[in-house]
Amino acid sequence: MVKELLSCDVFVAGGGAAGMAAALSACENGASVILAEHMSLPGGVLNRCIHRGFGLAYFRENLSGTEYAERFRKRLEASAVRVMTGTTVLSVSADRTALLSSAGSLRRVSFQRCILATGSFEKTCASIPLAGTRPAGVYTAGCLQGLMNEGNFDVGKNIVILGSGNVGQIMGRQLIMAGKNVLAMIEQKDSPGGLSVHHRDCIEAYHIPLRLHSTVTELHGTKHLEGVTVKDLRTGEKEHLSCDTLITALGLIPDRTLALPLTENGVTPSWLRLCGNCEEIHDIVDSVTLQGEQEGRYCSSGIPADRLR
Repeated sequence: MVKELLSCDVFVAGGGAAGMAAALSACENGASVILAEHMSLPGGVLNRCIHRGFGLAYFRENLSGTEYAERFRKRLEASAVRVMTGTTVLSVSADRTALLSSAGSLRRVSFQRCILATGSFEKTCASIPLAGTRPAGVYTAGCLQGLMNEGNFDVGKNIVILGSGNVGQIMGRQLIMAGKNVLAMIEQKDSPGGLSVHHRDCIEAYHIPLRLHSTVTELHGTKHLEGVTVKDLRTGEKEHLSCDTLITALGLIPDRTLALPLTENGVTPSWLRLCGNCEEIHDIVDSVTLQGEQEGRYCSSGIPADRLR
């Protein structure tokens, strides 16, 4: 049973960089705003990013992801935005309401405009043809980043990284700094993915063995990973690598789950806006933030003056 009906001018789903920026921008332009975030603290993936390289464009400073998120959290705390943490958005409906779940209770919020800033999914092993068993010791790069940096968990000693995206390169560097043995970074293309700065500061600076034109075709091990088969895509030659951990850095997919029921022929209603990695995958958080601010201004300006606080 829905216990409470809330209302606002602009409802923001997702409290990462895009969501925080959008909520603040809409609020600063006169709209009443509710921001729902399923984690206990706004910040999204920034909360697990302890490395620097954030904010060079937006703040003109070299910040860690956690520092970048903290600056926006302080702005949120000082604003009139109603932030609802520990709150999952279950659905967004055509009648301009959203169903929220938090602490075992249901709430419904009505709004004039909605901004989806729900981020993205990581591609997993299921997205590639991979034979063998499904043992423990296989992680996506983002999952491992959260386990190590937020949960303080440890992983195995001998590690293979499949894919050379930004997070994969960053985690490769962090693992080497933590005393792990990164056996290889496997990339099917003829050059590494991600930003060139990560290639320089991670792969080259920490001498991560990079195997191009290659992929992993099979996992070995029953309860825990014992090794992988690596295939050279040019020659077809296969090699067994003994390892206890496989990290996949295969890319991201925008999370548009909430928008799907409202999308017809690829078009969403005018009152529903997609922002940040939910709209398209961005390379840097600064561009996510700027897009969030732009969407916040757009949504607040589109509301009749008599509805603005």
